[in-house]
Amino acid sequence: MELESEVKGHFRNEYHKGLINLIYTVNLLSYEFLQSLKNHGVTEQQYNVLRILRGFRSQAPVSLGFIKERMLDRNSDVSRIIDKLQRRGLVSRDVSSCDRRQKAIQITDKGLNLLSSMLDCEKKVDLLLNNLTPDELRQLNQLLDKIRG
Repeated sequence: MELESEVKGHFRNEYHKGLINLIYTVNLLSYEFLQSLKNHGVTEQQYNVLRILRGFRSQAPVSLGFIKERMLDRNSDVSRIIDKLQRRGLVSRDVSSCDRRQKAIQITDKGLNLLSSMLDCEKKVDLLLNNLTPDELRQLNQLLDKIRG
């Protein structure tokens, strides 16, 4: 459906329409994804941390800074997110053996099991974009990379 029909508005020019279209589409996709996460009692930022920890298990344990550099939302309070995940037993946090000022963080088996049970969230994301062909998805990714410069 055309953006003008969706938001019932007009745009100053194609740049303005492109920006509003991006914001509107991201909000729509994000809402659907967040509903999926909510079923598992996990926020988007918590999910992001768990995925980072699972993806870098071979380098575990990692530091808060390591996680923060890889977060999608760089303004996240990673320490607070880790606290919540630790209280749920999804991650462990210990004093680093190399530097006592650093915390060594890694995902627990319980965290890995939660991520495994959340495969439906990931599949839902795939469905949100299933009206695009693989070539269109590659093109979309290239265009988004180009926007970020």
